[in-house]
Amino acid sequence: MKYEHLVSKKFLSHSTTSLSQPLVTIATWSIALAVLVMLMAVSILRGFQHNIEQKVIGFGSHISVRSQEVGHFYLDTPIHNSRSDRTLIEQHPAVSHVAGVATIGGMIKTDKQIQGIMMKGIAADYDTAFLHQCLVAGRLPHLNSDTTLPASNEIMLSQSLADKLGLLPGDKVRTYFWSGDNYRARAFTLAGLFATDIPELDDHFMVGDLKQIQRLNNWTADQVASWEITLHDFDDIGTVATEIYQAIDYDLNLSTIVEDNASLFAWLNLLNSNIVLILTIMAVVCVVAVVSALLIMIFEKTQMIGILKTLGASDGSIRRIFAHKTLHIALRAILFGSAIAFVLSFVQARWQLLKLDSESYSIAYVPVEINPMVYIAIAIGTLAVCLLAMWLPSAYISRIEPAKSIRFE
Repeated sequence: MKYEHLVSKKFLSHSTTSLSQPLVTIATWSIALAVLVMLMAVSILRGFQHNIEQKVIGFGSHISVRSQEVGHFYLDTPIHNSRSDRTLIEQHPAVSHVAGVATIGGMIKTDKQIQGIMMKGIAADYDTAFLHQCLVAGRLPHLNSDTTLPASNEIMLSQSLADKLGLLPGDKVRTYFWSGDNYRARAFTLAGLFATDIPELDDHFMVGDLKQIQRLNNWTADQVASWEITLHDFDDIGTVATEIYQAIDYDLNLSTIVEDNASLFAWLNLLNSNIVLILTIMAVVCVVAVVSALLIMIFEKTQMIGILKTLGASDGSIRRIFAHKTLHIALRAILFGSAIAFVLSFVQARWQLLKLDSESYSIAYVPVEINPMVYIAIAIGTLAVCLLAMWLPSAYISRIEPAKSIRFE
């Protein structure tokens, strides 16, 4: 054992009469509280960001490919599912799934209410995992992959939209869709209700069979409005979008979910500034805690420092003694703060005890993301800040003169 560590362990240990003991205890819990706040803030904000992103992407896709040509009377220009472009996209290693979809504007009419809607038509090959997650009543519409069979008359509405219209699963729904200068009526059966808690989705969309939109637009069974492309990793969206755009024919165009929801993703990115602010404030708390504790400890151990210098210890060697003490304080604090943060995060993620107003926050509970890399990064960052802060009070060590300090009372 090096003598610096031995001195740090023996001579800087707390005693009942030590003036630095309560300050070191305060410093330990101050750093622990800072670690707790940093971990909870990052976990909650990142959980909130990812939750909203997953909802928007789950109801849509990472990338959409559609015709370059602008349709007439608010109708999309169809593209064929059998095109070679779709095969190229499906073969891309970063692509998880491709599905043909279409949308059409219309309205739902009941005896007392009229509500404008956008019907999203999906086929049997559509990934319905997200719709299953959002299902709150009833079931998903039955969709048949056989193009020769009639279109399904079952649809899904959001819980909020159904409440406004007074509809329940199993009810008949009268709808009207625009077709040029006229409209076409359709009668559907409400199969189930979903809730994403995002007003832009819940207040406007209903989900039904793609074949219904194909019939309304007089399209063939092979025609869709767009291809929705889901990726394995959201972080690849920029690179993959560029590669797909360069691969598809000139008559097609694409857009990403970030471009289609620019204001929403800009708002989510603003949350990163809150994370930076919280981390900065908590770093200052750590610095103040370490500096104040070490200054008192150095003043209290002035005689010991003088004796060590008399015995030949260098200023650097004495600094390492206090660095060992700082390391001990910081590690204990990080361990305490991380343990408390993990327990609180696990409880919230498991039982969702803290609730939110879903209309205001687009989520019904406080979301928490438990990411081991975040815990490791904050632990390393806090340790580095504490060790750097240690050098400020330790600069006083070089000013201590052995002859005067040994007589110091």
